[in-house]
Amino acid sequence: MCAETTTRTEALTVIYDGECPFCSNYVRLYRLRQLVGRVQLVDARGNDPVLERVRDARLDLDEGMAVIWQGRLYHGAEALHVLALLGSTDGVFNRVNRWLFSRPRLGRRLYPWMVAGRRLTLRLLGRKLIND
Repeated sequence: MCAETTTRTEALTVIYDGECPFCSNYVRLYRLRQLVGRVQLVDARGNDPVLERVRDARLDLDEGMAVIWQGRLYHGAEALHVLALLGSTDGVFNRVNRWLFSRPRLGRRLYPWMVAGRRLTLRLLGRKLIND
């Protein structure tokens, strides 16, 4: 999923579901290392122009969050892997997240369960999926 190259000053962009309590808490709690610089959080339910790039790549944001870092677009477990590598080890949440998702194989096994949990939670809260 490689796209155009960018400069180091470009923000890390995290595209998540703003109506999902898990997704919102994740982006609120997760601390990214100083080397990242700026972090842009984009609600997948909004109108941010970056969402067009995700649509053009035919990525389903109901199946996973997306991350744009250094010109590349990552989705799902791969996106969490990138965040884990860039993340801080400050605090229990960050250490656990880094430990789990810095291991690609483990992340790919866990991620479908996270997606299922998100879907169930949205249904219980009476909220629609992004693409509904």
